[in-house]
Amino acid sequence: MSDVINEAAAAGVAPTEVRPRATRDILLTGSVGAALAWLALPVLGEQVLHLLVGLVDTYLAGTVNKEATAAIGLATTVVWLAHLMFSFVGAGAAALVSRHAGMNETDRANHFSNQAIALALLMGLLECVLLWLAAPLLPWWLGWEPEPTRIAVQFLRIDCWGYVIYSLTLIGGACWRGMGDTRTPLYVMCFVNVWNVVASTSLRFGLGPAPNLGVLGIPLGTLSARVLGGLIVLVLLVRGRSGLRLGLRAMRYRWTPVARLLRVGIPAGIDGLLMWTGHFLFLRIISGLRTGDEQAAIVAAHFVGIRVEALSYMPAFAWATAAATLVGQSLGAADPRRAMRSGHLAALQGSALCFVMGVLYFAFAPQIYYVFNTSDYARVAAAGVPALRGEAFFQVPLALMIIYTIALRGAGDTRWPLLFTVIGMVFVRLPLAYLGGVVLDGGLIGAWVGMYGDMTCRAILSTVRFARGRWQTIRV
Repeated sequence: MSDVINEAAAAGVAPTEVRPRATRDILLTGSVGAALAWLALPVLGEQVLHLLVGLVDTYLAGTVNKEATAAIGLATTVVWLAHLMFSFVGAGAAALVSRHAGMNETDRANHFSNQAIALALLMGLLECVLLWLAAPLLPWWLGWEPEPTRIAVQFLRIDCWGYVIYSLTLIGGACWRGMGDTRTPLYVMCFVNVWNVVASTSLRFGLGPAPNLGVLGIPLGTLSARVLGGLIVLVLLVRGRSGLRLGLRAMRYRWTPVARLLRVGIPAGIDGLLMWTGHFLFLRIISGLRTGDEQAAIVAAHFVGIRVEALSYMPAFAWATAAATLVGQSLGAADPRRAMRSGHLAALQGSALCFVMGVLYFAFAPQIYYVFNTSDYARVAAAGVPALRGEAFFQVPLALMIIYTIALRGAGDTRWPLLFTVIGMVFVRLPLAYLGGVVLDGGLIGAWVGMYGDMTCRAILSTVRFARGRWQTIRV
């Protein structure tokens, strides 16, 4: 332990307090079910707030027209790319921070968190530049009409400015969760969400002293909310929240910790990049199903359905994050049996919640589309309602895919999930989507058959990989 403290001190990391004993007892010695709930419920609350940011933006765009809904859907897809790209850093940070937290080596965990945040800031700057340059190319490549293209470019070029400081929110949250603190990211998102609702709505309609900027007020309000969230995280990290303290000396790049972060993170980052590329090609297939007004309607229906499906993604991701933290910390504490039980119990609980969401999708699909597309309900709902009802039957595979994949990453096993993504995207989703949507002219639900098959395939593969337990011996 003294060697760890000395190495951290040499890197410029201020000594930090060991986590409260009660937290360690909850995670490593108490009931696994109670530990999962203790970790997952705040993450679920955080995901609800993340979703509300997107839902508010989607709703406000729906008050304009279907072209604005399609444009903000593309912007949301690009934001998702930003999240996935941060996996190059976030997956390694979560695995290493949780592993050293399980060893009760708080200073070492803090050391890796500083290096991860320094890398994330650099990546955020790079993403900002690349997305600014790529903004006109994305809707053009999708074959969109001029009006949704114009709105999408404006959205993307406003939104990309927030990625640099948004990196603090994403990676800071990953490091806190690795320490077992899932509440601080929740508190941050409370502030972000309230600010986004107020700012985006005010700028969209010109409420109070805010100018009426119309559709451009939506991304400007979201941008200001992301900046606020990043600043809050920065202040908390500088003050040493949950044993993690940010410092300029500690953020200087050092090859050994950076290499360890990237050894875990690069496969996860490539996984995320391939997954986003697959989704973008999937969107290209959907955009090519129709032209003109019918194209805007089917794309809007796709984006509304994907946005609403996040209601299932939330509990799955919450329990997956809890599983990843418990898996990493249990392995650090030399308790692989607890790590295995954590993953399986998280999958069981998360799948049950997603099953309930599937029932709701099937029962209330028309009402869901009415809420988010009041300006052109008939066309959008005609395309989207059957697809969303079909998706309702695949919510359990969705949960298993997410939970076991992220649990594997918590153990540092990022290479096999990468292979599963290649199999699911390249050999299942895209061929089936083209067959069902284009060749058989099945519309949106025909294309979504590819998504149903991809989720089922990856759910089976990740479940088998986790159950075999070979991830228990991976060194990070």
